[in-house]
This record gives sequence, structure tokens and C-alpha cells, in this order.
Amino acid sequence: MVTSASPLPPVQNSPAVAALTRALFGERFEEIHQPWRKLFSTGPFRFREGLTPRERAALSYERLRLVNDTIDSPEDLVVDVERLSALHEWAGPVDAGLATVASIHYNLFLGSLLDHSPDGERDLRAFTELRRTGTFLCTEAGHGNSASQMETTATFDPATGGFVLHTPSPAAGKFMPNTSSTGGPKTGVVAARLITDGKDRGVFLFLTPLSDDAGDPLPGVEIRRLPQTATSPVDHCVTSFENVRLPHDAFLQSGHGRLTRDGVFSSAIGSPRKRFLHSIGRVTAGKLCMSAYSLGVTRHALAVAVRHSHTRHTSGVTAGGSVPLFAHRSHHTPLLDALATTYAATLLHRTAVRQWTEATEAEREDGERLAAVAKGWITWRARAVMTECRERCGAQGLFLANGIAGQLTANEGTITAEGDNLVIWVKAAGEMLLGHFTPKEPSALAPEDRELTDPAFLQDLLADIESVWHQRARTRLRAGKAGDPLNRWNATVTPALELVDAHAHRRAAEALLTAADDESAEPMARYLLSTLHRLFALRRIAAHSGDLLAEGRLTADQVRRLPDAAEDAVVALAPHSQALIHGFAIAEEVLLDHPISHPESMGRGPEGHRD
Repeated sequence: MVTSASPLPPVQNSPAVAALTRALFGERFEEIHQPWRKLFSTGPFRFREGLTPRERAALSYERLRLVNDTIDSPEDLVVDVERLSALHEWAGPVDAGLATVASIHYNLFLGSLLDHSPDGERDLRAFTELRRTGTFLCTEAGHGNSASQMETTATFDPATGGFVLHTPSPAAGKFMPNTSSTGGPKTGVVAARLITDGKDRGVFLFLTPLSDDAGDPLPGVEIRRLPQTATSPVDHCVTSFENVRLPHDAFLQSGHGRLTRDGVFSSAIGSPRKRFLHSIGRVTAGKLCMSAYSLGVTRHALAVAVRHSHTRHTSGVTAGGSVPLFAHRSHHTPLLDALATTYAATLLHRTAVRQWTEATEAEREDGERLAAVAKGWITWRARAVMTECRERCGAQGLFLANGIAGQLTANEGTITAEGDNLVIWVKAAGEMLLGHFTPKEPSALAPEDRELTDPAFLQDLLADIESVWHQRARTRLRAGKAGDPLNRWNATVTPALELVDAHAHRRAAEALLTAADDESAEPMARYLLSTLHRLFALRRIAAHSGDLLAEGRLTADQVRRLPDAAEDAVVALAPHSQALIHGFAIAEEVLLDHPISHPESMGRGPEGHRD
């Protein structure tokens, strides 16, 4: 039966809100998140109307310098993945382009240099002081990031002890790095095939100046701007090299590959593919950063949409009356579902960051897999949630100045960057089927003895969904014809991807329930978190209720009661929607800067006069 109200009174600014913020951002909120929150709420980061894409890209680089001026040690930022990913959470809502170029400069470029200069022998001051902006050149126009097909070469020259960097064909042009003159002088880290004594040693990274102090391309470097994208306005280009000479120290060396000035090559890693993966190791941290961007803009979009739904009035059910949009169940149900998803996604990200940063060498592979699974799930969920928020704001949601539409299209870049979501999920699916995942044993408790309000029961059902898809995928794999690996995998991949999705949902729900079970947390916050978990889990269970019924994990009566159980959670959460978005800790200065916060001023100039 659907209840009419929650058992606890509504809350706004209260200890519960502080507890929700602590649950989402951790005990180190003041240290990790608050500096970025404060910085990006200041005037220089406010939205500017009327800029062209090139002007907006140039502004992102100007703002990157403002960010760099506030950092005591860029090197310390780069090695602290929690703090680095937090930068993306707070930069994204105010400037998606800034989040992009910051990610490239700090994580991919500077991070790669630090990972391959453990003793600090390389002078990085030009990059840490942002006299030169760093970029990362790996993907090729015709090959993506496939190490086996990459064509760009760096050939060792015994006469000089250096290298000759060359692009042998148009297909080998480095595709989409931000290498133009916008933003000033650039230096790149370039992935290229190391050739010594005519032998291919595999793909490694090479530090390569791209432009002079005026920002013009150096001799042998060809840079062509790409057409404008629908995502963040960044200066994407195709970059090629015509026998560009590099010094010996351009080679980013470490245990995965070393080359003496005499041309003697050595490596502690026998597999060329593993050498390449070691070279681009910052991509895993990049997945966490891309997920962080998506989380930041999703929480922001929800805050805008929920606030709007409480301030914008519409007709009620009687003639002449009006009520806030939020009063309508049809309006607030999708927003509350989105809140449940966003809380779960945020806490899944915290789990992934923690597992990655705390992993031993033996645990590294599991950490990489969770980062990939989380990145795909979070960025896809962000698309769905922000689309819902845009629609709930009506025409207001279309204006870039309101902080949803531009960030939504920019999120498409996160879905593709640092590993296309579908590709990295296919890889994770294969690994989970081949021994890196063991389904949980079904509960010994009979479903008729359990309640849909029991969070342990809901978690068991989410695990049962994992088991269903794992079994289906394994059955398909075993039934495949030997000697035809492509068709065998094609028959397996659909249920295997469902397994990855089920795993992500279960892990996200688990992270949300862990926060709700924190006995030290404020009681109202625990109640809200547990209700969010219930709504999130019930939606997922309802989508797979047929399988669960067929497997004997749900009774027919429970299947019939699923819609009402979810409705109960919606009714319980509705009075607390504003408290839930206050838990996001978004600065009021940023939210009030959106025209949707004061629609009566739309179309008026700074002094209140119409333009």
C-alpha cells in the first residue's frame, strides 16, 4: 500500500544536510573538495554569454592558468588522484572546456612525465608554471589506440643518440589532441613505435615540443584544426610529424623500457602490449577523472532542476489554483529516481577511487577493471539524468547559461574519452567471464519469508541478477563452435555486457547502502540514504523481475507489489528533495548566477534594461 508521508519531518539546512554532504564527499571534504568549490564560485569562472567556440576555448586556457596559480604544487596534485578527480567535479559545471584541458595537462601529460621520471631528473618547471601547456597524442586517425596497429615511429639515430619522429601515412595522424595555437605554446607527449637497429620495440612515449613561444608550429610539425564538435569547445586538431628530430631524453623511460645512448634496449616487461599499457597508465586515472566530471555536472543539473520545480508554478487540479511543478507526481518522480541514481553513482566513484589508490601491485588489475566499469556506468547514467533534468526545466533547460545543456553535450566526450565506454566494457566483460568474477551464492532464505523493504534482500536480488547474466554468458561461450572465436564471442557478448551492467548496479547500490548503514551518521541522513537505496534497487529489480521470478528469487505476489514498493519510496523522499540537493554542497553563488533562478530578468542587460 502506498503511504502518504515519511515518518520524519522535512529538513532543509540542518545536521542531516551536513551528514549527506559528508556521506558523498567523505571526511576530507574541507581538504579535498572545498578549495575547488570555493575557487569555481568566484567571478572569473562565471558564465559569459555570446562567445564564439574559439573564444570560449581561449577562455578555458585563461582559466587553466588561474587554476594553476592557486596550486601549491602541481606535482603533488597529479599524484593525488582523489584530489585531481575532485578538480573535475567542480570545474565541469562552470566550464567543460576547462575541465578537459586541465585533465589533459595535469593527468595525461604531466602525470605521464612524473610516472616516467621517478627520480625527478627532468626539469618540469615550464609545465608546472604553465609557460607551456601539455597535451597528449596517442589516438591515430585510422587506428584509435590499438598498439598493434599504431604507425607513428620514433627511430633511434645512432649518430646523434636521439630519435626521428615520423608520421608515415595520413591514417597515422594523431587525432583530436588540443595542439593548436589557442592557449599559447604547447608541448606534447607522443605515443610512437620505437625502432632500434631495424627492430620494433613496441609503443612508448616521447616528449615533443609542438610550437614555439608564439604558439606557431615548429618545423616538421603539421597541425590542422578539426571541425567544431558538439561537446566542450576545445581546440581539437590532427597533428602529424615529418622527420622531427628529438634528443635522447625525449624518450620517457622506466623499467618497462630503457635505451642507452649507444642504442642498447632493455625491458623488464616481455610483452610489447604490456609495455604500451604501462606507457599509457595514466589513462586509468583519466577514467576516474572523466567519471568525476560527469558526477559534478549531473549533481549540478539536478540542483538546478529540483530548485526550478519548487519555484516554477503551474495549474493544479482545480480551476484557478496553482502549485509548484514539484507538487505533481509526474514531475517529481523522475527527479527522485535521478537523485537515487546520482547518490549511488557518486558513492560508486568513491569506491573506485579508493580501490585504485589503495591497490597493491597484485590488486592493480582489479582496480583498473572497476575504474573502467564505473566510468562506463557513471557517464552513461549522467547522460540519462541530465537529459531528464533538461526536459524538466522546459525551454529554460536549453539555455547554456543555465548550466545543463552545454554540460550535457560535453558529457558525450567523457563517454568516448580515456577508452570508449562500449570498448572498455567489452574488455571487462571478457575478463569477468574468464575467471575475474565469481557470482554470489543465492541466499538460503526463501523469498516468501523476506520483505521488499529489507535492504539485505534487495542486495541479494541485485546479486541474483548478476548470476543470471553470468550463467547466460557462460552458457553461450561454452556452446560456441571451436575454431571460430569471433562468432563464439559475438554469441556471448550481449549477455556478457548485461553482466557488466548488473555488476555496476550492484556495486553502486552496495556503496549507497554502506553509507546508509553508517551508525555514526545523523539519523535523518541515514533514513534518506536508505530510502534512496530502496528506490534505486527496486527500479533495477523491477526491470528484471521476470528473470528473478523464473529463478525462484521473487514470488509472484512480490512481483505484483514492486510498483507500490517503489511508489512508497518516492512518497517518502518527496518532502526532502531540497535537502537531498543541499547535500551536494553546490555554491549558491553559482546557482544564483543562472537565469533560471530569476527568469524575470531574462532578456535584460546588466542594469535591468532590455538588450
